[in-house]
Amino acid sequence: MSLIGQSVTVLGAGVAGLAVARALALRGAQVTVLEQADAVREVGAGLQISPNGAAVLRALGLGAALEAVSTRAAAVELRDGPTGDLVTRLDVAGAGYHFAHRADLIALLLEGAREAGVELRLLQKIEAVDLTGARPGWRNAQGGTGETGLLIGADGLHSQVRRALTGKVAPFFTHQVAWRALIPESPGVPNVAEVHMAPGQHLVSYPLRGGRLRNIVAVEERRTWVEEGWSLRDDSMDMKLAFQGFSPRVRGWLEQVQDVWLWGLFRHPVAREWFRVTEQGAAVILGDAAHPTLPFLAQGACMALEDAWVLADALATHDSLAAGLAAYQAARASRCTRIVEAANTNARLYHLSGLARGVAHLGLRLGSVVAPQAALRRFDWLYKHDVTAR
Repeated sequence: MSLIGQSVTVLGAGVAGLAVARALALRGAQVTVLEQADAVREVGAGLQISPNGAAVLRALGLGAALEAVSTRAAAVELRDGPTGDLVTRLDVAGAGYHFAHRADLIALLLEGAREAGVELRLLQKIEAVDLTGARPGWRNAQGGTGETGLLIGADGLHSQVRRALTGKVAPFFTHQVAWRALIPESPGVPNVAEVHMAPGQHLVSYPLRGGRLRNIVAVEERRTWVEEGWSLRDDSMDMKLAFQGFSPRVRGWLEQVQDVWLWGLFRHPVAREWFRVTEQGAAVILGDAAHPTLPFLAQGACMALEDAWVLADALATHDSLAAGLAAYQAARASRCTRIVEAANTNARLYHLSGLARGVAHLGLRLGSVVAPQAALRRFDWLYKHDVTAR
């Protein structure tokens, strides 16, 4: 179907929302993005963009912008947390893996959306979505209402569009919490992502912004519940005490931490229904609204980018909204489910203890000698998949 002049409203100016806004606007749609914040500002910390996500940014005409704001990864190292000893190294130099600050990715997507003619409206906190009328509608916190031909829910974990589609589903607390922090770093450090593993704990770190910053995400198993979300501040001493048994290298990083955020990690089911067609329109979800994932494969942003491309392409190459949206869900649901399940598995493998830990680490060490790239090739289905290729 032709997207020229199609009225589209996107809820959420995150990675998924801005990427799909540009993808649709480049195909002629009239796109408005509604964002609840009063500004699109520098929030969040680091993220990894693997080749499958970078392929979408290039296809959207944002490849040069990505190169300008990111750091090309050279390797991923798995290390023993208490000793710091290397368990295995996965060389990814030249493969197209990037480290980036989330704010920098958002900024380039926002510029790309505006360049394509997308309108951004701030202070639009959506409190309810209505899919019972002829066209999808919504109500904001100020009591204002609106409707559109195509409503896209890129509104994250607590998506109002998903709730309208599938009802409210209670998430499952994984009994894991994560701290995230940024510390200063010296330019010239190796462009390596390090995963330091210990029983019931692990810490991931890599450089950002040309080595001027270091990103830290530290995960610990605990029984007590912690609020889901990214904005809960914590005392940095709590993180330092939790990881005091780690190597001097890790403790040295943590000693520099001043501001730290803590969030509980929850599992959400992949949505069973991703879209609904109304009499004169449709609603659809993507990104975290459709398939929230734990952060143990670094695929949240990449899945959102893939969704954005596939959704826009499916709509542009099918005869109707219904056919395009059905093709989009068919193309994405099984892949996203597989990624979510793989991230769940990584969460367990990082935290092994006792004999299982010893056997797993020995296997990784032997594998790095006998078949050094075998561990990475296991994920070719993920990282080498290019949704923009025809």
